[in-house]
Amino acid sequence: MTALDLSSPVAVVGTGTMGQGIAQVALVAGHPVRLYDAAAGRAREAADAIGARLDRLVEKGRLSGADRDAARARLTAADSLAELAGCGLVVEAVLERLDVKQDLFRALEDVVAEDCLLATNTSSLSIAAIGGALRAPGRFVGLHFFNPAPLLPLVEVVSGSATDVTSATRAYETARAWGKTPVACADTPGFIVNRIARPFYAEAFAVHEAQGADPATVDAVLRECGGFRMGAFELTDLIGQDVNESVTHSVWQSFFQDVRFTPSLAQRRLVEAGRLGRKSGQGWYDYREGEQGAEVPEPHTAERRQPPAHVVAEGDLGPAAALLALIREAGIEVREEDEDNGTRLVLPGGGQLALADGQTSVEFRDVVYFDLALDYRAATRIALSASQDTSPRTLAEAVGLFQALGKDVSVIGDVPGMIVARTVARIIDLAYDAVAKGVATEGDIDTAMRLGVNYPLGPFEWSRRLGREWAYALLDDLHLRDPSGRYAPSLALYRHAHASDKREGTTP
Repeated sequence: MTALDLSSPVAVVGTGTMGQGIAQVALVAGHPVRLYDAAAGRAREAADAIGARLDRLVEKGRLSGADRDAARARLTAADSLAELAGCGLVVEAVLERLDVKQDLFRALEDVVAEDCLLATNTSSLSIAAIGGALRAPGRFVGLHFFNPAPLLPLVEVVSGSATDVTSATRAYETARAWGKTPVACADTPGFIVNRIARPFYAEAFAVHEAQGADPATVDAVLRECGGFRMGAFELTDLIGQDVNESVTHSVWQSFFQDVRFTPSLAQRRLVEAGRLGRKSGQGWYDYREGEQGAEVPEPHTAERRQPPAHVVAEGDLGPAAALLALIREAGIEVREEDEDNGTRLVLPGGGQLALADGQTSVEFRDVVYFDLALDYRAATRIALSASQDTSPRTLAEAVGLFQALGKDVSVIGDVPGMIVARTVARIIDLAYDAVAKGVATEGDIDTAMRLGVNYPLGPFEWSRRLGREWAYALLDDLHLRDPSGRYAPSLALYRHAHASDKREGTTP
């Protein structure tokens, strides 16, 4: 099955920001495009807005004047659904309400030809539930674009339980012909991105709610240590707290209130207070201009400390092995000792420095934990975690060590798994669980998370880098300390972590 022929008209129903973006994508790809909106005059306004964006593309040298004129000639505003007859594809981008979408597609089915592909851009509703209203649900598919649609390359192509393979394939190939990067996905709550991305927000909020660190510090650690483009607090302020919480709540409810997807009470309070982020002037941060106290908060950064003269490396530090070379380059002596399971540094005062592993500092005599980094050489900030029982000397030596490596240091509370480590481990776990349940392939999940939410690595890329057992071991330790089920590793991750034993011939 090939992509929709360029001569075949594409209709977009719903002319808000997303609808206009999808229409622009189809238009620039070369299709005739028909816009329809139930509100009188909206389709014409949307056509004018798209024309203005085409003008800006010409000004920026991204579109020729001739191509703009041809595109404008292919764009029409429809006054009724009846004018969408003859379209080869109709994409819906209306209100996220099941009854509204079902009514629309029932009406469309009476208008378009039998071979017309029907698609919804829903981000949270079931494809099966929407398509269940149709007489011929086999031609119904999800085409989930990301905002802004003309710029972001990812499109999730979602097959409902009744979707024909030919329809899904045509939708996939059409998205690819439009210059997008499609990924195939089963009809599951949140699809790929909104399902697997939940821990990015949830763990940041949980650290804050546990008084482990303030929002500015958590965001700085996620960016400067974890390699994420934005922190969870600033990103949800940009998305809109109401929008982000609505998606979280929808996924949680759709999974029968699975504790792994539990919404944040702190975020709920923000929404109740009308602090929705940038669009309302206040969210986690204050965006009001000209008002006293409206300042960008600074992350907690430790004062300068003297670096230790030497460290003793017990083992290779696992995922943090790159630190040994950095410590030597900083002129600090590294004395190595072979340890069967050693993954820590011993400081001159006798205290230990260990990579976050899901345990807490208070459990041990004198341990400071440091967070996972995407790249310890490139990272500009490192988070440290200590308890009230940690010796001041040990903490000072740990701070001084990372400062000697050129890093800013944020000291947070005694949070098991810290910030980056627990976030990445949970993302990896949900990814393995999704593959095991037939949601998508490993390759499509990695692609979706990199392109849909700009993660520096896909979950499976991260897993290969960190080692087969890393995420399982960290979550297992976290689960022992929080037996609510939130951190219980999935059966899929358990199987992955222990698969090497079977290959090596280990018997029960």
